[in-house]
Amino acid sequence: MDIDTSNGKLYIIATPIGNLEDITLRALRVLAEVNVVFCEDTRVTGRLLHHYGIEVKMQSLNARTEEHKLGLAIELLQGGKDVAYVSDAGTPGISDPGVRLVSAAKAKGVEVVSIPGASALTAALSIAGVPTNRFTFLGFLPQKKGRQTALKGLAVAEHTVVLYESTHRIVKLLREFTEHLPDKSVTLAREITKMHEEVLQGNSTELLEILEANPQKQRGEFVVIVSS
Repeated sequence: MDIDTSNGKLYIIATPIGNLEDITLRALRVLAEVNVVFCEDTRVTGRLLHHYGIEVKMQSLNARTEEHKLGLAIELLQGGKDVAYVSDAGTPGISDPGVRLVSAAKAKGVEVVSIPGASALTAALSIAGVPTNRFTFLGFLPQKKGRQTALKGLAVAEHTVVLYESTHRIVKLLREFTEHLPDKSVTLAREITKMHEEVLQGNSTELLEILEANPQKQRGEFVVIVSS
C-alpha cells in the first residue's frame, strides 16, 4: 500500500541493551517529539525517559497487550499522531515485540521509520572474531518441538550461527552442544554493555566446565555464537 501522508509516522527506535549511554541523539530527539511512546514495559522505558528528562505519554504494547493495544496505536497513527515503539532493550522486532505493529501500520499506509542503534546480535558478532560475511540468526531455539532438528542443523552448518539464551537454560544448551556439536567453536557473550560483561570462547565442553565451576557466570542474558 502507498504511504498516506495524512497519517502520522511510526518510529521504531533501538534503545540501550544495558549501558544507558548507548542511545543515539536522534533517538532521544524523536522520543521527545512524538505524541506517544508504545513500549514493551512502561516501567523499563520510564526509567530510560526519566534518565534523559523526557516527558511523553506511554502505552504498553507487548505479547500480552498487543491484541487490544494494536488497534489503539493504529487509530492514533491514522489520526495524524506520531508514534514511537521501543522494546525493553535493543532493536524492536529482533526476537522482540514490534513485528505485528509494523505490519499493521504498513497495511494502513503508515510510514515506518527506523531509528537504528543497539542490538545484542551485532554487538556480540563485532567482538567475537569469527567469520561474519555470512551468518544465520535463530533467536531462541524452540523449547520442545523442533529443538532437536535445530541442534542437528547447527552441527552441520558451514557458516556462523547466532542465537539467544537465558540464564536459566544456558547450561542445558551447552550440554546439548556437547552431544550434537562437540567440535564446533562456541562464543558466549554475556551481559553485553553491562557491569558484568564477559566473552568466553572454546568448545562446548570447555565452556560447560567453566560455567559449572563458576555459577555466577551463568547469570544474565547470553548471545551464543557457533562457528567452525
